Amino acid sequence: MTSNTPQTEYDSPWKQILQLYFQDFMQFFFPQAHGEIDWSRGFEFLDKELAQVVRDAEVGRRLADKLVKVYRIGGEESWILAHIEVQSQEETDFPRRMFVYNYRIFDRYNRSVASLAILGDDNPQWRPNQFGYELFGCTVDFQFPIIKLLDYQQRLAELEASRNPFATVVLAHLAAVQTRSDRSQRKQQKLALVRRLYEQGFERSDIINLFGFIDWVMTLPAQLEAEFWQEYRDFEASKSMQYVTSVERFGIQKGKQEGLLKGISLGLKLKFGSQGQNLLPEIEQIEDVSLLESILEAIDSSNTVDELRSFYQRATDTQPEN
Repeated sequence: MTSNTPQTEYDSPWKQILQLYFQDFMQFFFPQAHGEIDWSRGFEFLDKELAQVVRDAEVGRRLADKLVKVYRIGGEESWILAHIEVQSQEETDFPRRMFVYNYRIFDRYNRSVASLAILGDDNPQWRPNQFGYELFGCTVDFQFPIIKLLDYQQRLAELEASRNPFATVVLAHLAAVQTRSDRSQRKQQKLALVRRLYEQGFERSDIINLFGFIDWVMTLPAQLEAEFWQEYRDFEASKSMQYVTSVERFGIQKGKQEGLLKGISLGLKLKFGSQGQNLLPEIEQIEDVSLLESILEAIDSSNTVDELRSFYQRATDTQPEN
């Protein structure tokens, strides 16, 4: 199934965490490639170069892509296109898009590029890792490695014991998928993941960064969110620590809200055109990020603007007052 609805609620945190912990990302998901890179020479994110390629390649939606320049042991410069496909729906055009990005980067910049994909959907059968065709004896066969986050469900003990930041990232992603229809259970798992950061002895900066990821992907309704923050404050008090301040909490919440509104705006434009944009002033008054997340998901299944409006108006009417 192909969706035109941008999954911004997952896009932003993955991009940020990839930017912060790229070396850990490679070590966790692609250890062989990690071992072939000379990390002492550093690495560079090529955002401008990737943006130019994306503008040239009209191949559908783009999520958390990062183009990174690294140096292999021995001195050769190489480029890595790390692609995170985190939405819950598989996309039929995905292998072609991977191929187009790869050859456009090679064509424009004359650099060898490794395309790596992380798949976060919940379909165990969907594992696209190849694009190709054959015509008149000419064969194109593009293959790329994939990591299926769902597979880590069988390795939870290993994840729990790991201090690599991406063990926490995967645990949070799996918990978010599993608790999609049970937000009370999500609150408990969210608290457990946050406590784990302290128990593992992460540095304050890492706790704040990973807390931000957990909080973003494991959204809660307003009442459960308030309960979570109270229990979290009680936990910090018991540890005589205060890592995530009220100001930082506000920043996290504000970032989630802005990211979701941006995704909703784009989704409305893609699905309903200018008529959909007329809903924005109403939706912008909603502060509950869990409801905003539901609205973003509902755009794809709504057939008309009125149907979508009825959805969020019903949800607003049934929300308990705080």
